[in-house]
Amino acid sequence: MECCRRATPGAPLLFLAFLLLSSRTARSEEDRDGLWDAWGPWSECSRTCGGGASYSLRRCLSSKSCEGRNIRYRTCSNVDCPPEAGDFRAQQCSAHNDVKHHGQFYEWLPVSNDPDNPCSLKCQAKGTALVVELAPKVLDGTRCYTESLDMCISGLCQIVGCDHQLGSTVKEDNCGVCNGDGSSCRLVRGQYKSQLSATKLDDTVVAIPYGSRHVRLVLKGPDHLYLETKTLQGAKGENSLSSTGTFLVDNSSVDFQKFPDKEILRMAGPLTADFIVKCTVTCGQGLRYRVVLCIDHRGMHTGGCSPKTKPHIKEECVIPTPCYKPKEKLPVEAKLPWYKQAQELEEGAAVSEEPSFIPEAWSACTVTCGMGTQVRIVRCQVLLSFSQSVADLPVDECEGPKPASQRACYAGPCNGEVPEFNPEETGGFFGDLQDFDELYDWEYEGFTKCSESCGGGVQEAVVSCLNKQTREPADENLCVASRRPPQLLKSCSLDPCPARWEIGKWSPCSLTCGVGLQTRDVFCSHLLSREMNETVILADELCRQPKPSTVQACNRFNCPPAWYPAQWQLCSRTCGGGIQKREVLCKQRMADGSFLELPETFCSASKPVSQQACKKDDCPSEWLLSDWTECSTSCGEGTQTRSAICRKVLKTGVSAIVNSSLCPPLPFSSSIRPCMLATCARPGRPSTKHSPHIAAARKVYIQTRRQRKLHFVVGGFAYLLPKTAVVLRCPTRRFRKPLITWEKDGQHLISSAHVTVAPFGYLKIHRLKPSDAGIYTCSAGPAREQFVIKLIGGNRKLVGRPLSLRSEEDALAVRKANPKEALQTHKHQNGIFSNGSKAEKRGITADPGSRYDDLVSRLLEQGGWPGELLASWEVQDSTERNTSSEEDQNAEQALLHLPFTMVTEQKRLDDILRNLSQQPEELRDVYSKHLVAQLAQEIFRSHLEHQDVLLKPSERRTPPVAIPPHKHVSGFSSSLRTSSSGEAAGGSRRPHRKPTILRKISAAQQLSASEVVTHLGQTVALASGTLSVLLHCEAIGNPRPTISWARNGEEVQFSDRILLQPDDSLQILAPVEADVGFYTCNATNALGYDSVSIAVTLAGKPLVKTSRVTVINTEEPAITVDVGSTIKTVRGVNVTINCQVAGVPEAEVTWFRNKSKLGSPHHLHEGSLLLADVSSSDQGLYSCRAANLHGELTENSQLLILDPPQVPTQLEDIRALLSATGPNLPSVLTSPLGTHLVLDPGNSALLGCPIKGHPTPNITWFHGGQPVASVTGLTHHILAAGQILQVANLSGGSQGEFSCLAQNEAGTLVQKASLVIQDYWWSVDRLATCSASCGNRGVQQPRLRCLLNSTEVSPAHCAGKVRPAVQPIACNRRDCPSRWMVTSWSACTRSCGGGVQTRRVTCQKLKASGISTPVSNDMCTQLAKRPVDTQACNQQLCVEWAFSSWGQCNGPCIGPRLAVQHRQVFCQTRDGITLPSEQCSALPRPVSTQNCWSEACSVHWRVSLWTLCTATCGNYGFQSRRVECVHARTNKAVPEHLCSWGPRPANWQRCNITPCENMECRDTTRYCEKVKQLKLCQLSQFKSRCCGTCGKA
Repeated sequence: MECCRRATPGAPLLFLAFLLLSSRTARSEEDRDGLWDAWGPWSECSRTCGGGASYSLRRCLSSKSCEGRNIRYRTCSNVDCPPEAGDFRAQQCSAHNDVKHHGQFYEWLPVSNDPDNPCSLKCQAKGTALVVELAPKVLDGTRCYTESLDMCISGLCQIVGCDHQLGSTVKEDNCGVCNGDGSSCRLVRGQYKSQLSATKLDDTVVAIPYGSRHVRLVLKGPDHLYLETKTLQGAKGENSLSSTGTFLVDNSSVDFQKFPDKEILRMAGPLTADFIVKCTVTCGQGLRYRVVLCIDHRGMHTGGCSPKTKPHIKEECVIPTPCYKPKEKLPVEAKLPWYKQAQELEEGAAVSEEPSFIPEAWSACTVTCGMGTQVRIVRCQVLLSFSQSVADLPVDECEGPKPASQRACYAGPCNGEVPEFNPEETGGFFGDLQDFDELYDWEYEGFTKCSESCGGGVQEAVVSCLNKQTREPADENLCVASRRPPQLLKSCSLDPCPARWEIGKWSPCSLTCGVGLQTRDVFCSHLLSREMNETVILADELCRQPKPSTVQACNRFNCPPAWYPAQWQLCSRTCGGGIQKREVLCKQRMADGSFLELPETFCSASKPVSQQACKKDDCPSEWLLSDWTECSTSCGEGTQTRSAICRKVLKTGVSAIVNSSLCPPLPFSSSIRPCMLATCARPGRPSTKHSPHIAAARKVYIQTRRQRKLHFVVGGFAYLLPKTAVVLRCPTRRFRKPLITWEKDGQHLISSAHVTVAPFGYLKIHRLKPSDAGIYTCSAGPAREQFVIKLIGGNRKLVGRPLSLRSEEDALAVRKANPKEALQTHKHQNGIFSNGSKAEKRGITADPGSRYDDLVSRLLEQGGWPGELLASWEVQDSTERNTSSEEDQNAEQALLHLPFTMVTEQKRLDDILRNLSQQPEELRDVYSKHLVAQLAQEIFRSHLEHQDVLLKPSERRTPPVAIPPHKHVSGFSSSLRTSSSGEAAGGSRRPHRKPTILRKISAAQQLSASEVVTHLGQTVALASGTLSVLLHCEAIGNPRPTISWARNGEEVQFSDRILLQPDDSLQILAPVEADVGFYTCNATNALGYDSVSIAVTLAGKPLVKTSRVTVINTEEPAITVDVGSTIKTVRGVNVTINCQVAGVPEAEVTWFRNKSKLGSPHHLHEGSLLLADVSSSDQGLYSCRAANLHGELTENSQLLILDPPQVPTQLEDIRALLSATGPNLPSVLTSPLGTHLVLDPGNSALLGCPIKGHPTPNITWFHGGQPVASVTGLTHHILAAGQILQVANLSGGSQGEFSCLAQNEAGTLVQKASLVIQDYWWSVDRLATCSASCGNRGVQQPRLRCLLNSTEVSPAHCAGKVRPAVQPIACNRRDCPSRWMVTSWSACTRSCGGGVQTRRVTCQKLKASGISTPVSNDMCTQLAKRPVDTQACNQQLCVEWAFSSWGQCNGPCIGPRLAVQHRQVFCQTRDGITLPSEQCSALPRPVSTQNCWSEACSVHWRVSLWTLCTATCGNYGFQSRRVECVHARTNKAVPEHLCSWGPRPANWQRCNITPCENMECRDTTRYCEKVKQLKLCQLSQFKSRCCGTCGKA
């Protein structure tokens, strides 16, 4: 490898001499003669870069001809063109790409270096062998040859020197200096052996600095070369060289030749960047490369590509070929006969510019007779052309086999006889020569050091050429090369490498500002086998060093203000085009991650839209129905119709009428229905006979026992139990049954899943529910009949007690299906019977549907209707009742005497009502009881008679009435008892039962009554005239229940105004407003209790039953409370809040949550609110509002969701709290199962109690089961609201179990942690070995060990403990045998270059007394060899760094006014002998380069205006401008490389890239100026393409 490098540049190059000198306008001899005029101005340069030509003209003033030329030329624009500009000759060829040649378009490439006519434009068609001369001469300024500055002017090749002057013969020397002498640079030569290994996949051969020239590098062997470059601006590049060719690398031309056994690299220079030459392997593991070139649209190699987007050119690879040398099997050359060999003529080899072997003459034979040897010196040499001197090179630089440097010789016979030549005897000489060869042979001598310290490396056997007799190493040329043994490798350091952290790259920051996060992969691994590249991932604990962090904050600075849009709200419509809105705020994300809201003026960007269209879909088609038309007839049967149109709301929001096929099928009944008017009268006949008639039955039905289905005929009243199926018939005459219509409460009825309207005149209701109560009307033309259905246990004015759970479900279903109907149907559970009107006083109710309600209620009471039995029916099905308790079976038995359905005539009830209305008011109650009892007996007797008719005589009951005597069923039942003695007898046998309060339904008391008497379950409305209120409470049970009264949940305080009567009734005299409220009668015995409430209101104002208690529930799955209570419960519980209200008229209940009205999804039933499976989202204030005509009242209940204490899933918060509390203190977290921490005595520790819950749990700390505050001797602090316990100055008494008890209203949680105190102490053990074997200094020290639980640990742990006093014990106190005693070496006589140091050696004997006495040397010699007393020292050469003075400050410019200066630094001896630099490597090396201020670098780029575009349209127009490097002070041009520290402005660009219109005469190609200069406008093919330019010509 060789390269020529500018080390200390001499005078700067002479650039652009014509710019530095003034124009020469001196007259020639002809001028002085007056024949010629003065020279004119210089023309514009033919090129803008790369060297062009300019001319100047003069005219002849004489009428005669003038001698000399009228034109002169000079060079100009001598600055390098940018890489993207391309070759000037290639541009001229490409100008013909748009012109057909023999009827065909070609892409023309230049043909350069034509020896016959270098200035003609010869071009070759791309991809063919066609070469054509497209123009007789090239444009002025075109180079004649590619490697020369000579240029073509007017078709002739003119000589141009390196000073860029025409006619100049000045040339550059080898250093690149124009007209230089080669002394400004030095020749660098060397050889290098590649050091490739398993871990070193590539190897740097040489770094060649910027500005070097004439580089030649030869790589031998199978390795590959590649280049890395670095420009002055710091830009780096990589280039792989894999095929022969010339390449442009960072604007430097590289010539590369690849041969099977070597690669040659040449670079003429000067290099435009630092080049680092590397090589990589062709066997085993290494790197592979690919060529990545920057090419233009024509596929030509060019510059200008962005280095940032360049693809990678190298990657690791494994080549299956193993790295070893095959044993050579070359044929052995035949040996010449000795005499011919002796007389062989040596041809002298001449030294050339290519490295070659130059042998010197052979030496004389080593013997004067017989066989001897001759030697000679063989050098690798090269001729340096610029100095015409010969330089020695390393042997590797020369190609081909090296000539032999030693051979055998024969000096004739030793006895003076001349033997005859016998060809057969030549074998003897030949054998001698073979013996000579056998004297030297190859042998293995050990191995090299292992290439790796772990994970598997290799050792290579060292092969040496040895003299077999002396075993001394010999020159390798003396051994036969073909016998060299193959490379021998062996594995070594096979143990796996220790674990280490493998760290990945940081990920991109999650945010560009406002504190983001970066993560990276960090894992513990170790290398098992380097050969297999096998790595194993290990647990983090196996890596000893601390684990590098895997996350870090990044971009921690405030963001600029920006718009932050919120989520879009729901669309205003579900289809047909709506709008949706969102909030858009101007915010700034701060460096701590928080947001700061700012005024909108702070956000500079355009604000995002806050409103947009949505649901831009067409709505599904639907029918739009008109009103019914009038009946088609004026009398009799007719029809009504209505029209229907199919409508669709489009996505624009506009309604459109569409084809009816797009709407769902419309039932026939939806568009036509029958209508019936009065029957048409026939002439001469009355019409009444033939009018429709309904055969009604005027009866009252009261269902007493469960039946699956009941059949009725219209015209009556039915009081029925829930879940009964009802079939209602409407028998008609003179009317078609399919035309019968049904209504309920005035609303037309149609069939549904629950109600079937049959076409044969009947109606079926499946499983009655409260919403089915009402007035059903059957219409047959003008004839109409009604049927009233009331529910017993329902709430349609006839309710005995609250609805069952199942009825609540039914009511809920009704409410979901039709909230409006539910609102009308369900007001209260308490029936309100008002007797304020005169009609009602007479016993006739104003509402015809309710006129029998009071009588039916009394009849049910008379009949012994037990409320609790109804409740059990409501809850249980028949199968459940079969397995119910004995008490329920007895209750069922008590009803066997009742009919399934009691039936009576309406007329009979009307008579009773009329009879009652005629009685005085004070007797009316007594009469009503009597009349109702009489009615009950009639109904019951007719029922029994009917039963007896059906039964056989043997089955008939002997006592006609069989009533269980223990069942108390009020007046009617007692009138049927056989005797009072029977009751007494039965009473003693009655079983025990829990209390039951009898619910007696009667009309509510009159507002103006002076004395109000009422039973429980009703509402009393006080008026100003009310003087007394008597509240009855009748209860049954065994033992007899105790009655107590409460108002609004608090016990009633009796006084002279509030009295408890002997029959347990409560009487309130002269009631006042303070007496308003809910009065509850509580009946209690040993088996249980029962309670019923009655409301007392003022003037009918709403009243709400409240409770002022706090209910805490942690276990029950469901709880029920009255409104007004505070509920604290755990999650998942069903919570029912009762809102029992009263008022006249009925008060309507509305529920609110946090003052917002609750909608239909919530379970609202009979004023109660059911919250199922409550969670934290249900928490809040629930309000019940009761309102009627007289006012409204609101009561509130607070629902709080409790979370029992539990361990949080995320523990980062408390760990951060522990770290902040005591950063350096040991800490431990408690847990339910327990944790432990081992500590030293006297240390402090932090215990954390991780807990969460609602409300926040209180934390109490315990030690050994005692609160820490009561433990003596324990120094502690409770921190962070109890979450952290700090225990200080720990001792043995402090260890043990610590626990934290967390508790709140929802529960408790105990977590534990144990502290273990470990103590260290000193232990005195057995004696250590004696310190001496003889003499007087031998002692044995008792061994002192630091122990922890009998285990030896580092003594550092016992540093704070008192160390026991130990005394050494004398030992081995006896005379020593004689021995040599030496002093220390003296100082070396010289510091370098070889010195001597001495010491004194004596034979001594040490006595037991400690005295050492000299003895005879013989006594020591018998025991040991005498030590040396003199030795050599400091053998190394005396070396030092030497350096030259700093060179001139004219190195490459690296910045404004900043250049580089150099000096030579070399290693030498103190005598001045130069040594390799490695000899001085131990000494600090002085610097060889430094920056310096240079006026020559006070430069900058200067650009001129752009030239006119080469085309006015099309795609090929370009324009250029002059770009010069000029001096800042003189403003004159200087060499461009001085400005290379800054980017060079572009001097070429495209322009006028617009389509051409053929309407006018315009140029359509970019080369028309060249066409005009080449005078090609006469040719038609050019004239049409360059119409504008050629037209001007």
